[in-house]
Amino acid sequence: MTTRITLAVLDMAGTTVADDGLVLRAFAAAAEAGGLPPEGPEADAARRYVLDTMGQSKIVVFRALFGDEDRAQAANAAFEAAYDRLVEEGNAAPIPGAAESITALREAGIKVALTTGFSRGTQDKLLAALGWHTLADLTLSPAEAGRGRPYPDLVLTSLLRLGVDDVREVAVLGDTASDITTGLRAGAGVVAGTLTGAHDETQLRAAGATHVVPSVREFADLLLDR
Repeated sequence: MTTRITLAVLDMAGTTVADDGLVLRAFAAAAEAGGLPPEGPEADAARRYVLDTMGQSKIVVFRALFGDEDRAQAANAAFEAAYDRLVEEGNAAPIPGAAESITALREAGIKVALTTGFSRGTQDKLLAALGWHTLADLTLSPAEAGRGRPYPDLVLTSLLRLGVDDVREVAVLGDTASDITTGLRAGAGVVAGTLTGAHDETQLRAAGATHVVPSVREFADLLLDR
């Protein structure tokens, strides 16, 4: 028997919001603030680490990358300032069909939470730029949940706040291996990867995705067809 899905937990950048390289552009400012050289093996390794850990809380990524709290905080502040500026300059755009898909899920009685690895301040700027403040039932940043991805906190906090009774009634969608790990650790009934973001199908399936879809539109179709 297929368990009914009552909550969809969706990532933002790369999943419902087009990234178009914004994270890596903001990381260039973070790297400079953290004292990384602009070119060379150290810079290449840092860039690779950022790509591999896409979806995780940014301050956690910088702590691991720099190994020093002051450098990590400086990098995080520079990253947020650069990303916020890019968003305010009009660089943020939704994945085609994202808003319509979220609306369709809610109209079908499925609650929707939008989660992120960004801070609440950056998430709010992104929501404002898209006009999405009332699109979902809940928006959540890592600090509000306890820990960010790959821990299960964002999914489980969404479940608790929105009054869902069973983790098997939760469906998770993200574009990174960290999103998949988060959903699996939370016990979600559907843990899907989307091909609109940072990681490809091989990476998403290797992380344990139960489904891989072209975009959030097909994810919504998947849930609505259950």
